[in-house]
Amino acid sequence: MRREPQATYNLIIGTDGHVRRGLTKIITGIIIRRENRGARACYQQVIIPREIMSVRDKLSKETSLSEEIACYFDDQKRSQLEDILLPFVYHGAALDNFIHIDAGHDKAVSRTALYVSEMVDRVESLGWLPVIKPDSYEAYSYADRYSKNSRIPVWG
Repeated sequence: MRREPQATYNLIIGTDGHVRRGLTKIITGIIIRRENRGARACYQQVIIPREIMSVRDKLSKETSLSEEIACYFDDQKRSQLEDILLPFVYHGAALDNFIHIDAGHDKAVSRTALYVSEMVDRVESLGWLPVIKPDSYEAYSYADRYSKNSRIPVWG
């Protein structure tokens, strides 16, 4: 952000989980995306030593982990990021904060549709902008890639 402070940035957090025999592997991704210019990303892995089979429980846990990471970006940390961009606001600089939820409204396609409004309300209560499928690429693409990747070791 310091190298190109006049750009538009998105801070995006999203989580996806994958049930394996005896455990659930959950990945929360954090992305700083510079619009039309690429992104920087990292992730956190959480292993739950049981198979979360309930769609609602799994979605709720994924959303909770995204919310937990979002809380690390408290007012002070977000102000530090915004201070980098502030002198360039009139030149297009901006920072938006999103939580991508791995759920969609379409009941014909998604078993998570029943719980979308609950998860959206939770994210909005934190002051973050919720994004759902098909636009929640952070959760269903980036985090999904790592949650299903068997080459990434399961740390306990």
